[in-house]
Amino acid sequence: MEPENIEFPEIAPPDEHARSAAIALHDKLVKPAGSLGRLEELGVWIAACQGQSPPRPFTRPRVVVFAGDHGIAAKGVSAYPAEVTAQLLGTMLTGGAAINVLAAAAGASVRVVDLAVDTEAPATRAIGEFKVRRGSGSIDVEDALTADEAKAAIRAGIAIADAEVDGGADLLIPGDLGIGNSTPASVLVAALTGSEPVAVVGRGSGIDDAAWMRKAAAVRDALRRARAALADPVDLLRTTAGADIAAMAGFLAQAAVRRTPVVLDGLVACAAALVAEDLAPGARRWWVAGQRTAEPAHALALEHLDLGPLLELDVRLGEGTGAVTALPLLMMAARVLAETATHEQAGVSGPLTPAPAS
Repeated sequence: MEPENIEFPEIAPPDEHARSAAIALHDKLVKPAGSLGRLEELGVWIAACQGQSPPRPFTRPRVVVFAGDHGIAAKGVSAYPAEVTAQLLGTMLTGGAAINVLAAAAGASVRVVDLAVDTEAPATRAIGEFKVRRGSGSIDVEDALTADEAKAAIRAGIAIADAEVDGGADLLIPGDLGIGNSTPASVLVAALTGSEPVAVVGRGSGIDDAAWMRKAAAVRDALRRARAALADPVDLLRTTAGADIAAMAGFLAQAAVRRTPVVLDGLVACAAALVAEDLAPGARRWWVAGQRTAEPAHALALEHLDLGPLLELDVRLGEGTGAVTALPLLMMAARVLAETATHEQAGVSGPLTPAPAS
C-alpha cells in the first residue's frame, strides 16, 4: 500500500511582539542604536524565534549529519572514491572528524544518521534506524529513489527533528556527508532557480578540469529529468535528491513546524532548504545562513531564499562545519540582548535629542 501524501501544517512566522520588543531593547542598551550591525539583527531574530525578549542563551545546539551515498559518484564527479563516505562515517562516529572538533569548540553536540551509505558495517548499525537504502540511483539516467523511498526519507527527517526538539535541542544545524552529493544538490538548485548547468557546477571536493566537465554533463542530463518533476517537491526529491537530502528537507521543514531556529551550512543544506521551503512555505523565516561558499549554486540558493550569510570563510567541507563556525556569533547576539546594561541601569546618558526644526 502506498504511503499517504506528506503534508506540513501552515508555518507560523517567528513572534512579531518579541521581535519588536528586542528592537526596542537594543535602543535602550549602552551603545548607539545599530552600532553592533548584524549582531543586532541576529539577536532580534533569535528573540522572535524564541518568542521572548531578551532571548534565552542557547543551551543545547545540535548538529545532525545526514549521511548517504550517491550513484552519480560512479561517473567521476568527485575528487574522492565513493568508499570514502563510509570511511568518514566511521571517523565521525569516533569523534575524529572536523565537525566533531568544531562542534565541541562551539559548544554543540553531534548526531550522525545513516540514510543511504553504501555499507552494512557493524559499527554503523546503531545509526541506521532510518536507513532507506544503500546509495541512490545515478540521477543522470535514472531516479534517485522510488516514490516510497522518497516519502520514507522525508518522514525520517521529520521524525529526527521531532526527536531532537523533544530532547531539548534549541538550535539545529543540518550537516551532510556523502561523496558526490554536491552534484544532486547543484541539480536541485538549478531546477528550482531556473538556472543552466554551467551556472551551478562548482569544484565541489576540489575536482580538476576533466572531472568538472564530467560533473557538468551529469548535471545537464539530470536537470532535464528534474525539470519534469518541478510541480511536486516530493517527486523532485524522488527524481533528483537521494535519501540523505530528502531527509534533510523533511528535517528543515519540521524544524519550522516546531518553531526551532536553524543555521544552514553549505550547498547541500541550502539545496535541501529550497525544497523544504516548497514543502512548507514560510519555513525559511526560521533559518539563518551560517556562511556562503565559493560554490556558485550555493550563492544562487541563498539569493533565492533571501538569506544573507553570516560568514564567508570558504568553508566548503560540508558536515555542518561552516554553520558551526558561525554558532558563536549567535551566542554573542543573544547574550548582548540578555546581559548588556541599559542606559538607565548603568547611569549613562543617552543620545542627545535633536533640536526641533525652526
